[in-house]
Amino acid sequence: MNSATDVWGRVLNILSSDLTETAISTWFDDCRAIELSDSRLFIHTPSVFKKSVIEGRFIGTIKSALCEIFSGEYDVIILDDDGLKAMTEASSEPDYMYIDEYTFENFVVGNSNKFAHAAALAVGEGLPKQGYNPLFIYGESGLGKTHLLHAIRHSISKKYPHYRIACVKGDEFLNELILAIQQGKMIEFREKYRGADFFLMDDIQFIAGKIETQNEFFNTFNTLYELGKQIVFTSDRPPSEMHRLEDRLKTRLESSLQADIQPPDDALRVAIIRNKAEQLGVTFPDDVTNYIAENLISNVRQLEGAVKMIIAYRDIMDDDITVASVTSRLKDMFKGIKELIPTTETIISETAKYYLLTPENLKGQSRTRDTALARQIAMFLIRKMTNLSLKDIGEIFDGRDHSTVLSSIRRIEATLREKTEFSKIISDITSNINSIT
Repeated sequence: MNSATDVWGRVLNILSSDLTETAISTWFDDCRAIELSDSRLFIHTPSVFKKSVIEGRFIGTIKSALCEIFSGEYDVIILDDDGLKAMTEASSEPDYMYIDEYTFENFVVGNSNKFAHAAALAVGEGLPKQGYNPLFIYGESGLGKTHLLHAIRHSISKKYPHYRIACVKGDEFLNELILAIQQGKMIEFREKYRGADFFLMDDIQFIAGKIETQNEFFNTFNTLYELGKQIVFTSDRPPSEMHRLEDRLKTRLESSLQADIQPPDDALRVAIIRNKAEQLGVTFPDDVTNYIAENLISNVRQLEGAVKMIIAYRDIMDDDITVASVTSRLKDMFKGIKELIPTTETIISETAKYYLLTPENLKGQSRTRDTALARQIAMFLIRKMTNLSLKDIGEIFDGRDHSTVLSSIRRIEATLREKTEFSKIISDITSNINSIT
């Protein structure tokens, strides 16, 4: 992941080709990057006057530079001291949405999630239990991991309102840490997490590969564990498959009680559809319920989304809920599930991130060792995961010949045969691509 500071440095380098040194030092000498999140870059300057000038004269140029770096549109937010203070105060509040509807009462239990539910329910009683701490829940996206995490949080806060609960996503933990380092607020950051009675982290896989974040997390984990505090993690993969995680941290996670959630079976899918419809005050005909369950098989989130869409069409378009109407309304969703293929942009972006490069590096002419290897991996994965021809793949990579693409793919295939550990790299990048897709 690119840090906000690194990105800002690259922006200034690009600006230097269009602006004089005097202009850059005059308007940007005291600017510093605060945060890079989603598609926004936050920049702070203590001068209200400079803020207004940058917004009036340079925002477009900065956005163009970011577009050159990321090959996508980015917003730029300029903060003066008051703006930074407001942002900091907001970040000190609970920053991970408390999802009230995610409770144990409305979690539908089936064979595929029974063990994970039972373990989470035991933890939700509020007292750390031998063998349940830490608890590590893993499974593919949309199967209910976040639901169980929030159900624990909801149960604990209701039974023990005096408990301090820290609930955060892995990428938010990373962003908070960067901000705390930049602002010199590491004491407050550590107090927030190491002083918790319950520490809940969703999507822990996002800290893998981030050395400084892993160091801080390792120490936070040890402090909480030694104090007997309850720790719960969720992830899209088990600890053994988090290949960019430090060994000392992976070992601790592997010592957790690991509970996996599998895709729902037929009976559970039917139960989920009925439950969601009833929550929304509607009863579906059995043939409609069965039809949806037979066609949407991947995850819980798809099923709930389908139910909401059907009810919305009924209310807005005055539709009857029949198999025919559902087929018409959900045809795009059914088609998407059956033909889901990652985009080449996603494959290139995730491969680049793994090697701390940009998509432009991979598609360009750089021949450094890491860039060349990452480019070959991206070609291999595009060939494996999409329907593109060798010629089409070559066009993506700066018009390379199809023979070059074929040679790159064969090198990766040979390396996979010769080096067992290399398959872990391919597996990790593939998992990241699939988690976005």
